[in-house]
Amino acid sequence: MLAWLLRLVLIAVFVLAGSLLTWGVAAGQPGWGLAAALAVFAAQPLMLGVEFMLQRQAHGNDPTPRPTTAALWAAWQAETSVAVRVFFGRQPFLAEHEPDHLPMQAQGRRGVLLLHGFICNRGLWNPWLRRLRHQGVPVVAATMEPVFGSIDDCAPAVESAMRQLEQCTGMRPIVVAHSMGGLVLRSWWARHDGDSRVQHAITIASPHHGTVLARWALWRNARQMQRGSQWLKALAGAEPAERYRRFTCFFGACDNIVFPPLTATLDGADNRHLPGIAHMKMIESQSPWQALQTLLQPHAGVHHDTPRKPGGG
Repeated sequence: MLAWLLRLVLIAVFVLAGSLLTWGVAAGQPGWGLAAALAVFAAQPLMLGVEFMLQRQAHGNDPTPRPTTAALWAAWQAETSVAVRVFFGRQPFLAEHEPDHLPMQAQGRRGVLLLHGFICNRGLWNPWLRRLRHQGVPVVAATMEPVFGSIDDCAPAVESAMRQLEQCTGMRPIVVAHSMGGLVLRSWWARHDGDSRVQHAITIASPHHGTVLARWALWRNARQMQRGSQWLKALAGAEPAERYRRFTCFFGACDNIVFPPLTATLDGADNRHLPGIAHMKMIESQSPWQALQTLLQPHAGVHHDTPRKPGGG
């Protein structure tokens, strides 16, 4: 569904830009027509700029080092480039381009589950899927819908993906989740015995304590990510504190979506700061990838696997 929505948005953008340019030419003002058309394409980077300004204002007394103006400027430039690749390329047109990898001879090999965030689909993970497949690592990237429904409604997609990996490998997978995907994981975890089924979780820019940006949310799942929301309180209230030791949480002071920075951390987790990197760009950072590689080593972690029956039973 999201892929089609993004395609429609792209069509609308090009139609509007083309109409403005045509209007300018017909009115004898081609320069103004071109300027108006370019303004349509500038809307996305301008919106990102507004997010960075809000992020800077909301930093408050968060103990994470406050980024400099130069760092925010560089983060904005990099984020603009990533957003174009993700929202104008991978997700609308290449969501199924990189297949899941569930090889026949994978019993006893650790698998990986990849979970995307808000207004995203599995196309977000194409580079990771390609690299993990080349390594021979069993991997599944779920697309979670409805796009604008409750976060809890995404749990069936997580359960389906988990069962595929359990049947293929007989082992507990490592879960890597970006943004809202970290909350989806925690919601699923509380309902599906995640303590016995997940080896470790890596969250990247996940609003574990909400985000200031969700204050202006229109959709249900975005409202659930408001700081202090009843949904977040209920989620945290159902979790034992020791569970967070199974998490590695990446966060950043230049995150233009999840802020202030420490809202993306969990008490007791291995919280790691990614300086100078914005929200979507964190997917391309080497630090989360290297953390996963370390966890995929045969003797990584302290939790011992119990053989699972087909279907996760």
